[in-house]
Amino acid sequence: MAIQLEKMSVRELAELDARIKKALVSAKEREKAAVKQKLDAIVQSAGLSVDEIAEIFGLSRGRGARKGTKVAPKYRNPDNKQETWTGRGRQPRWLAAKLNRGGKLTDFAI
Repeated sequence: MAIQLEKMSVRELAELDARIKKALVSAKEREKAAVKQKLDAIVQSAGLSVDEIAEIFGLSRGRGARKGTKVAPKYRNPDNKQETWTGRGRQPRWLAAKLNRGGKLTDFAI
């Protein structure tokens, strides 16, 4: 039975599209579950733990050592010593303004 898309209304096509998307999600979940089951069997037969597998592939379980650590500031506003910048992320307004007026980034290095 062939579906004749040319003869379908917009509403019918939209309903078909929604059914296809739902079926795709379901099929992907089934395939994912099947692969996970196969991997679990392989890992179990090898006598490995999840942590050992993560270590083999260089994956970290939990929070990384560097995540959330403070970085020392590299640049300081000479007009206001409290304003500093680490050199990461967006340049602060005070620095962008001074650079626009002809200053050099090295002038503000700590």
